[in-house]
Amino acid sequence: MFLYAHRGASAEAPENTLAAFRRALEVGADGIELDVHLSADGVPLVIHDETLERTTDGTGPVASCGIEGLRTLDAGTWFAPQFADEPLPTLEETLALLAGRLRLNLEVKESRAGRAVVELLQRFPAADVVLSSFDYGLLASLRRAAPELPLAVLTDDGNWRRALARAEALRSCALHPRADLVNRPLMAACRRLRLPVFPWTVDAPAQARELARMGVAGVFTNDPGGLRGYFPSPTA
Repeated sequence: MFLYAHRGASAEAPENTLAAFRRALEVGADGIELDVHLSADGVPLVIHDETLERTTDGTGPVASCGIEGLRTLDAGTWFAPQFADEPLPTLEETLALLAGRLRLNLEVKESRAGRAVVELLQRFPAADVVLSSFDYGLLASLRRAAPELPLAVLTDDGNWRRALARAEALRSCALHPRADLVNRPLMAACRRLRLPVFPWTVDAPAQARELARMGVAGVFTNDPGGLRGYFPSPTA
C-alpha cells in the first residue's frame, strides 16, 4: 500500500507546511500530497484554500497578496501552540526539501498556477512529481504543454465512468477518487486500463484494509504514521 501524506502528516502538524512534510518523511510516507495557489506576484505557494483565514492569521484571498506579505503570516498556531510562526512554504523551497526523496503529488488549483508549476519543475529534474486537479480543462492544458508530464484526475463525482473517460483521454498515470466512491466495477474498469487508483482521504485502518482488498494502489491519508504499521512500504 503506497501512502501519500495528505497535505503532509496533517494529523500531527499543520497542513501544507514544512513541519508537516518533515513529519511525513519521519513516519515513512511514500509520497506527499500538497496544494498550490499563486500569490499576487505569481509565486507558487503551498496552501489549500483560496483564502487565508482557515490556516493562517491572515485574511482575504491568497491571490490578492504578494509573496513578501504572505511569508510573514503564521500558518501554525491554529493547529497547536508549538507550531507558532510556522510560515507558508513556497513550492520552490518545498521542492528543494523533498525532490528526490519521495513522490510528490501537486494538486494544482488554477490554470495560471499550472503554468508556473511546470516552469518551476524544470529546475528540479530529480523530482518525482504527479500533477493532479479536479479541473479537467486545466489538466488538458497541462497535457498539451507537457506531453510526458504525469497527470492524475481527481474526482468526487458519483459518475465514475465520466471520470475514467477523462483519465483515459488525458493518458493519466492514476485516478484519485473520493474513498467512498470506490467500488468493484470501478476497480475492474481501472484494471482493464492498467490505471492505478489512489483514493482520498483514508485514516481508518479498517477502511484502508478494505480498499486494499479491492485492489487500490495506495491511499491519501492525514495519518501516514498510523497506517504505516498496517501496511509495509512498497518502496522499501
